[in-house]
Amino acid sequence: MASDSGTAVSVDSAHVGMKLQLYSFFGSSCSWRARIALNLKGLEYEYKAVNLCKREQFSPEFSKLNPLCYVPVLVDGDIVVSDSFAILLYLEEKYPEHPLLPCDLQKKAINFQAANIVCSSIQPFQNDTAVNYIEEKINSDEKFVWTRYHIGKGFAALEKLLKGSAGRYATGEEVFLADLFLAPQIHAAINRFQVDMSKFPLLCRLNKVYNELPEFRAAMPEMQPDFEKL
Repeated sequence: MASDSGTAVSVDSAHVGMKLQLYSFFGSSCSWRARIALNLKGLEYEYKAVNLCKREQFSPEFSKLNPLCYVPVLVDGDIVVSDSFAILLYLEEKYPEHPLLPCDLQKKAINFQAANIVCSSIQPFQNDTAVNYIEEKINSDEKFVWTRYHIGKGFAALEKLLKGSAGRYATGEEVFLADLFLAPQIHAAINRFQVDMSKFPLLCRLNKVYNELPEFRAAMPEMQPDFEKL
């Protein structure tokens, strides 16, 4: 579980011998995925808040950790890993407790596909950079139309992909990688973008299950030390 560093971005403590550190923003769905993984694996970590609203991700200190200036970033001793997908795979390799990937090759492939649909075909079209660009260059009334279109397209694909593999969770009776990507994305679709979820019954059912899991609930934005209403 997370402990709050009590400070904004600082790299001074990112050295060998320190416990895991997660540079995170409470509202970032990418950071959320990493928080769920850390919780599921029972790993203690220090929460290092990066306020995206104050553009702290562009500070010289943070850009040394991730030149792309995105969260999350995981620091494990002298190893620095950025990008949520890379972080999850790193955690899976080093900390095998509660595996994030099934042994079954077909189910593993479905997990990779579902995760990739979220991180490459949905999330980039809903981040603040994309939304703000639409609002500024085209029309403020169109920004959520653009986002809802891409969410809907991705969700339709996910419904088809998971139809034959879903059990209690996305690919069976255990939580795996796909679930970590789905939970934050569905939450954002419902609560931020007011997507009509009536067309996506499987995702709606999964969302209810995710909301019951302690590890998922502890990773929610409102549970983070840097949470504030936007």
